[in-house]
Amino acid sequence: MTDDTLLQTLIEQEERLVFRQFTLDVALDLGAHLLAEARRRDLAVAVTVRHGRQRAFHAALPGSSLDNDEWLDRKARVVERYGQSSYRVGESFRVQGGTFDEKSRLDTGLYAAHGGLFPVRVTGVGVVGSAGVSGLPQADDHAFVVDVIEDFLDHGYDA
Repeated sequence: MTDDTLLQTLIEQEERLVFRQFTLDVALDLGAHLLAEARRRDLAVAVTVRHGRQRAFHAALPGSSLDNDEWLDRKARVVERYGQSSYRVGESFRVQGGTFDEKSRLDTGLYAAHGGLFPVRVTGVGVVGSAGVSGLPQADDHAFVVDVIEDFLDHGYDA
């Protein structure tokens, strides 16, 4: 997949995966859904769901570490700042011929534009939170979160 094709796919995912509402109850349900699927797949990841900037859900599975928690915080700051998935932001910089670390002028100790955190967007409102994992290669972190959010929305858990 070319960089442009990947970027278009990431944009399409964000346009398609939109919530009807995002209360704290929905955030907790989404977190439980992410956790259950990560356990089912036996993934060594940390999971987070944020309602605004508040951490509504967090879990760390065996094999994950404090480093994963810190990656989640750094990726979440990217989603909060740009309103896009952490993977999309990093890919946007690559398509423009640089890297996030080189070109963003942000402290890379606080921000990480690597895959794994996805914006929670509500119809008619915009980005109101984020959800994600850390512990896998960035493309796999991102793909896992997209799969779980898609399933969550397909089953109407955001009603």
